[in-house]
Amino acid sequence: MNIEPLKKNNWQEKFKSKIKKTATSEDPAHDYSHFERVVKLAETICTKEKAQLAVVTPASWLHDLVIVPKNDPRRSKASKLSAEAALSYLDEINYPKQYHQDIAHAIEAHSFSANIEAKTLEAKIVQDADRLDGLGAIGVARCFATAGSLKRPFYNPIDPFCNTREADDRVYTVDHFYKKLFKTAKTLHTQTAKKIAENRIDFMKKYLKELSKDIYALNY
Repeated sequence: MNIEPLKKNNWQEKFKSKIKKTATSEDPAHDYSHFERVVKLAETICTKEKAQLAVVTPASWLHDLVIVPKNDPRRSKASKLSAEAALSYLDEINYPKQYHQDIAHAIEAHSFSANIEAKTLEAKIVQDADRLDGLGAIGVARCFATAGSLKRPFYNPIDPFCNTREADDRVYTVDHFYKKLFKTAKTLHTQTAKKIAENRIDFMKKYLKELSKDIYALNY
């Protein structure tokens, strides 16, 4: 686990400063706090899985350097655009060249919509960390924040929990739990991330049970 590059030239503060300038409060699901959470998760997983922090940390900070809205036709290219922007930025601040390509690959591969295979342990860790931030209590909050920005209704009034119909998260917010979020845990690579995901998925299932009570006015 190589941490030496991170000890020199105050890299962490440079990455933080860069993201504070680019992250926007207009999208709470991808605001500055999202980056902080992903970095913390990625560094925790990296330490346990004995990977290179010199790749994982900058890739985590810069993974969404170019943010493309979910309903934008360029969405599948967002991670590629972020990787290109990250390489340019790393050159600008003279971050050690030997890590650049691995950082770029980790950024490109983190995205669901890009559908790029994560080929290195570091890329798998960054992907895992970003996907974990879509689960649990924070995942629920991010899901509904995104739905609000896209002006989507919370649930289908006839079948809120997709019991008799196929989930369509382009129309209903709760459908996103079934269409994507519950399936996310199966895509995780590292044992550390899988363990974290178990607890987060359990919370989300409990949340939906409580939501069902509220919708149907049960147990009052």
